[in-house]
Amino acid sequence: MAPKKAVGKVSAKKKLEKVVNPLFEKRPKQFGIGGALPPKRDLTRFVKWPKVVQIQRKKRILKQRLKVPPALNQFTKTLDKNLATNLFKMLLKYRPEDRTQKRERLLKRAQEEAEGKSLDAKKPIVVKYGLNHVTYLIEQNKAQLVVIAHDVDPIELVVWLPALCRKMEIPYCIVKGKARLGSIVHKKTASVLCLTTVKNEDKLEFSRILEAIKANFNDKYEEYRKKWGGGIMGSKSQAKTKAKERLLAKEAAQRMS
Repeated sequence: MAPKKAVGKVSAKKKLEKVVNPLFEKRPKQFGIGGALPPKRDLTRFVKWPKVVQIQRKKRILKQRLKVPPALNQFTKTLDKNLATNLFKMLLKYRPEDRTQKRERLLKRAQEEAEGKSLDAKKPIVVKYGLNHVTYLIEQNKAQLVVIAHDVDPIELVVWLPALCRKMEIPYCIVKGKARLGSIVHKKTASVLCLTTVKNEDKLEFSRILEAIKANFNDKYEEYRKKWGGGIMGSKSQAKTKAKERLLAKEAAQRMS
């Protein structure tokens, strides 16, 4: 009799043979015309996009390629997220009244006049908006803070505002989204807002926001306002330029040696 160990080795070596059914032939998939459906893949490059989308994408690439003068390039730098959040919280406290609130106020005032009560003639402190109005306030040196949207179209409407604010020594900042500014003043969009004054209880917080804007925006991007933007070429052009530079550097090194 064979020892038990040898029997164990023989049984371990045995392998189950795969049973092939002769009725089914192996036919690999062919993805040619009239063949099997191809596997799913990303067809974005082959989609015929609407003309509006094509124009938007071409415009975006063109803006990257073209050289942008400093006056326009400054609108690419906006206020950072945390500071912008604090600023919008402050602006929301001074939202101008909408139609319903204005109607209620006028009705209340008319009732007080009819009853012969003394009226409080003080105007409410609110955010000022409208390009002509804000410009007048800046020129009269009444504005304390000017907030400009970065995506005004055409940009020529507000491109001169930063220079005017710097001349009048009024703090200003550029924030993302004209729709965000518009929501504060009950409009779809707003190009520019400004604050002329705040309530006594908000003066300390407002002064902190002004100091932060001066340090993190007005002073931080002082040199950036003199720089040209754009001129960013595609990946293929960048690769060719780098290859040329390497070749020129190699030739210069050979000459030196």
